[in-house]
Amino acid sequence: MLFNSFGFLVFFIVVTCLYFLLPNRARWSLLLLASCFFYMFFKWEYIFILLFTIAVDYYAGIKIESAEGVERKRKWLILSLIANIGVLAFFKYYNFLNGNISGLYSLLGYKNPIPYLHIILPIGLSFHTFQAMSYTIEVFRGHQNAERHFGIYALYVMFYPQLAAGPIERPQHMLPQFHERKQFDYDNLIIGLRLMLWGIFKKVVIADRVAMAVDTVYGDVHEYSGGCLLLAAILYAFQIYCDFSGYSDIALGSARVMGFNLMRNFDHPLYSKSVTEFWRKWHISLSTWLYDYLYLPIVIAKRDWNKFAVAFGLMVTFFISGLWHGAAWTFVFWGVLHGLAVTYEFLSKKPRNRLAKVLPNWLYSATCRILTLAFLVITWIFFRTGSMSQSFYIIKTAFNPLAKGYFHLMYRELNDDLTIMGFARWKFFAVMLGVVGFAVADWLIYKKRQFILFQVSQGLRWAGYALLVICIIFMGVFHSNQFIYFQF
Repeated sequence: MLFNSFGFLVFFIVVTCLYFLLPNRARWSLLLLASCFFYMFFKWEYIFILLFTIAVDYYAGIKIESAEGVERKRKWLILSLIANIGVLAFFKYYNFLNGNISGLYSLLGYKNPIPYLHIILPIGLSFHTFQAMSYTIEVFRGHQNAERHFGIYALYVMFYPQLAAGPIERPQHMLPQFHERKQFDYDNLIIGLRLMLWGIFKKVVIADRVAMAVDTVYGDVHEYSGGCLLLAAILYAFQIYCDFSGYSDIALGSARVMGFNLMRNFDHPLYSKSVTEFWRKWHISLSTWLYDYLYLPIVIAKRDWNKFAVAFGLMVTFFISGLWHGAAWTFVFWGVLHGLAVTYEFLSKKPRNRLAKVLPNWLYSATCRILTLAFLVITWIFFRTGSMSQSFYIIKTAFNPLAKGYFHLMYRELNDDLTIMGFARWKFFAVMLGVVGFAVADWLIYKKRQFILFQVSQGLRWAGYALLVICIIFMGVFHSNQFIYFQF
C-alpha cells in the first residue's frame, strides 16, 4: 500500500526528481497532479468531494474579499464553513450520531428509521478541512488576500507531504511559497533528508515494532496481567509519539528538499512539566489552530466572566479537540480529561508556583514530568481502545499493584520461553532496548536543542547516518502499517 513509509519514500523520490527537471512554471502542476494521485490511491472517488470543497472555498474567498460590508463578507464565510463542516460531519460523524440516536430510540422502545451507511472516512479529512477553513477565515479577517490562481489554491489544500496528517498550515505561510521560484539547494537537500531519515527511523523501527507488542496486548486485554497492561500502555505512548512525529518529520523533510518550509509540529512533548506545556509542544499546528479560531473567540465573547471565561473556553476547546480526533465517546472523554487538567493547571497556577519555590528545582521538575507522563499514559488508553469499558478495565488492572498475582503473573509472562507479548524473547528485549535508546537520544536532542549528529565530526556523523539506515533495513517493519493519524 502506498501510505506506508517505504511507499511514500519511493513516491517522494520520483516526484522530487521530476520537480527539479521541470521548469518553474510547470512545477505547481506536477505537485498538484502528484497530490491528486496520492489522495486517489486511497479511494479515488473521494477526490471529487475534495475538489467540491476546494471550489467552494476558492470562490468564497474571492467573494469575501470583493464584498462590501461585514455582513456580506460573513455570509460567504458561513457558506464556506457550512460546506467544509458539512462534509466533515457527514463522513466522520454521521454513523456516530446515528448510533447514539438509535440508542435513544431503543430506550424508548422504538426502532431508529435512519439507516446506517457504510462510509469510508476520506484520508486526512480533518486535516485538510481545518486547513481550508483557515484560508476563508483569514481572508475574512483581512489577514490574507484571496488567491486568484485556482491551481495554486488547490495545491495549498492538497500539498501531498502534509495532506494526510498535517501539519495544518496557514495560508499566509504556504501560499506565498507556492508562488516563489524554487532552485535546487544543497543545504535544503541535506536538511530534508536528515529529517526524513530520522522520521522513517521513528516510524518503522520504533513505532511499528512497538505496535506489534501493543496490538497483541490490546487485542485481548483479559489474557494479560496488570503489569503487562501497564507496560503496553507505556509503550503506546512511545508508539503514538514516534508514529505521528515521525510522519511530521518525513513531511517536513520531503517538503524541505523541494524548498518548502512547513511549520514544526512537535517539540519533544513527552518531557513536558504540565499538560498545558504538553499541548504547546504536541501537534502544534492543531493546538494553535484551535487557540486562534475557537478558544480566543470564546474567551473574548465571554470576557465578562473573568477567569471562568478561560475555563469555559478551555473545556469547549478540548471537547472539540477530542471530537476532532475521532467519532467515539472515548475520544470525547479523552479530550474532556485534558480539558479538566489544563483548566486545573490554570486555576491552580499561584499555589503551584509557591510550591515550586519551596521544593528543590530538580525535585519539582522531575515530579511534574513524571505526573504529566503518567496522565498522558492513562488518558491515551481511551485513545487506543475505542471502548470505555475496556479502558476502565485496563486502568483498574494495570494500576493496581496490590492485586493478587500482579507481579507473579507479569514475571511469568515476561519469562515465557516462547513468547513475550507476541515476541520471541530476544526480539522483545531488542524492542525495549530500542525504546530506551530512542528515549535517551530524544532527551539529548531536547536538552541540546539540536540533533545529536549535528554536533560531532563528519566521520561520526556519517557513521550515525549509516547506523540509522542499517537499523531501518534490518529492524524496520515494512508491512502496510498506516500512520495512526491517517484515520483522522
